[in-house]
Amino acid sequence: MEAKSIATSLGGDRLSIFPSCPLSSFVSTSRFSRLPLKRGATSGSTVNGYRGLALTRRSPIVSTRRLFPIRADLPHPIQQGSLDLGKIKEYEEWDSWTAKFSGAANIPFLMLQLPQIILNSQNLLAGNNTALSAVPWLGMLTGLLGNLSLLSYFAKKREKEAAVVQTLGVISTHIVLAQLTMAEAMPFQYFVATSVVITIGLIFNCLYYFGKLSKTVWQLWEDFITVGGLSVLPQIMWSTFVPLVPNSILPGTIAFVIAVAAVIMARTGKLSEEGVKFVGSLSGWTATLMFMWMPVSQMWTNFLNPDNIKGLSSITMLLSMMGNGLMIPRALFIRDLMWLTGSLWATLFYGYGNILCLYMVNCTSKSFFAAATIGLISWIGLTLWRDAAAYGHNSPFRSLKELVFGP
Repeated sequence: MEAKSIATSLGGDRLSIFPSCPLSSFVSTSRFSRLPLKRGATSGSTVNGYRGLALTRRSPIVSTRRLFPIRADLPHPIQQGSLDLGKIKEYEEWDSWTAKFSGAANIPFLMLQLPQIILNSQNLLAGNNTALSAVPWLGMLTGLLGNLSLLSYFAKKREKEAAVVQTLGVISTHIVLAQLTMAEAMPFQYFVATSVVITIGLIFNCLYYFGKLSKTVWQLWEDFITVGGLSVLPQIMWSTFVPLVPNSILPGTIAFVIAVAAVIMARTGKLSEEGVKFVGSLSGWTATLMFMWMPVSQMWTNFLNPDNIKGLSSITMLLSMMGNGLMIPRALFIRDLMWLTGSLWATLFYGYGNILCLYMVNCTSKSFFAAATIGLISWIGLTLWRDAAAYGHNSPFRSLKELVFGP
């Protein structure tokens, strides 16, 4: 009860936001003793919008360098010699804004899929099933599996906004696959198997996020998506360069055997603690690499058939750049290297890279290209500046250093 009252007096609703925060995440008694209290103020009274804390020597708070309780998957907040309420407020504001940006990514991503869904529906109603054959169902399936893997990754990290983005990706892509199946452009048995996996995956992720799924079942699901992701990724990378390389399922087969062996060794205690953590992160990284490979595949196609780039839509590429760019601030703020790598890569190489290619072949206007360039540079600069300010750093590059090497 004493620990709970202390946490509540730090800011009431912070406890509900960070329910898994250990008691050791609080600041030392010596630093909170510097917080001025009004004459006659007691523990729980409000000072400048924050509740004062009258600490005694018997207070159980453990001495650390953190200023307030944080969620387990967030990095350390501002670290400094004295309590700065202004910096705490700036940190909390940027935390809130990055979450909003991540959630706003749903808008451009939804706009990316809706035109295709509407067009497919029109062709199906008109009986023009042949038109749907132009949509590569294997590529759509790969993207869907990537969305599902990242959904599990973000559900585990309790990143609600990012999980919603991936859920939307799973559902919208599944609708497209259903339309392709109706047009007989996708084998029915593959669609049924995919639907079963998607249904189970969505149910498991929902139950896990709300704490209704056992740890054992969740581990089995994580093992499944790890093996699936590791098996699919090398096969996709190999197939990109067909017919320059022979058409073969050998890469996927070898990767499947390695993935199964790695998972078994991790679950039977044959690996070190670092090895187990590495295997646990593979599903997220393989999903990220799937999406990172999409611009590589697109650029390779453009290289082989330069005329194909004229079929790309500059608006579609802009929406892709915006959707991935909106998630960059959150990925940087929580110091998630995998998330930032995937988002930044897709923003620069898939979205902006294709806009650059369209401009070079005179398929988009100079003003459109200039606006996209200025907007992208400004957004990345703003992200680095605000993140550094939220953490109290003097240099915006300090955030990138912490991201790669740790605080």
